[in-house]
Amino acid sequence: MQKVVVLTGAGISAESGLKTFRDSDGLWEGFNIEDVATPEAWARDPQLVQDFYNQRRKSVLEAQPNAAHYALAQLQDKYDVTIITQNIDDLHERAGSRNVLHLHGIITRSQSSINPKLTYPIDGWEIKMGEKCEMGSQLRAHVVWFGEAVPMIETAAQVCASADIFILVGTSLVVYPAAGLINYVPREVPKYIIDPHIPAVHIQGITEVPSKASVGVPMIVEKLLAV
Repeated sequence: MQKVVVLTGAGISAESGLKTFRDSDGLWEGFNIEDVATPEAWARDPQLVQDFYNQRRKSVLEAQPNAAHYALAQLQDKYDVTIITQNIDDLHERAGSRNVLHLHGIITRSQSSINPKLTYPIDGWEIKMGEKCEMGSQLRAHVVWFGEAVPMIETAAQVCASADIFILVGTSLVVYPAAGLINYVPREVPKYIIDPHIPAVHIQGITEVPSKASVGVPMIVEKLLAV
């Protein structure tokens, strides 16, 4: 069974109504990134940061997977599929994808403030101040903030190196270290990029699909399932 590796970015979730911090005004839901998505922000005003992610989590739980998410899950009928996502939502899982690697964490779990390896499921959409981990520290969203290490990046690189087919969906290829993952994909492997605005990067042997994810992904999936 051939291995398909899919790297997804904000574009696939945007079609489900989830905004990203790379909006045209440079804000994420009206906030400066430095105020809500850094360790310094947490140290300065943990209540603000907690409230921000509680609202993001609420939005995620209200959102629904779109046609692109469901199409990628369909690929599992014929291929060994691993999805590497830069997104912190759980839409891939809810669409039926079984093997999803979250580079930047997943907002539907909490984590210890002092040990990021301690993570817990969240009942509902809210983490309250005063809720603590087994070590006695305040729980926060299980997401990787700017300035923090990306613990899954080495695993993701190994997955990319094992790909027989590689698909990029809705990613600008400017957020590192995730953008560098394509460099681990063997040169001879067929590659596809699906995005309304194809990034201005030269990738040998890549097939460009200049469309939104909900259109382009089902099209490529149908093509692969027909092989």
